[in-house]
Amino acid sequence: MKNKKLNGILLAVGALLILTGSAFFITGWTLAPYVYSIGAVLFAVMQFLGRYKGDDWMERRLSRQQLLGALFLLVTGVLMFVERHNSWVVTLTIAAVFELYTAFRMKS
Repeated sequence: MKNKKLNGILLAVGALLILTGSAFFITGWTLAPYVYSIGAVLFAVMQFLGRYKGDDWMERRLSRQQLLGALFLLVTGVLMFVERHNSWVVTLTIAAVFELYTAFRMKS
């Protein structure tokens, strides 16, 4: 139980760093890609560790979609470093759609 609580806290911290990094990247803050990337890695690792391992095919599919959203979050971090255009917004939007959809559809 304590491990689940710690995982939830780390997931929330990662999400907060993602939000902070993406918001400050728009203002031109030079450390924003680093803040975002740390949050994205933390968020993705927690999702990979907490993936569904049961027999329900729908939950397995939703879990894979959630992991795909986490991969798009990581790609967004790379695009923040590589490009100075707004192409990172596209991958962040795709990741947000995957994460939001699975958050409402998953049972646990």
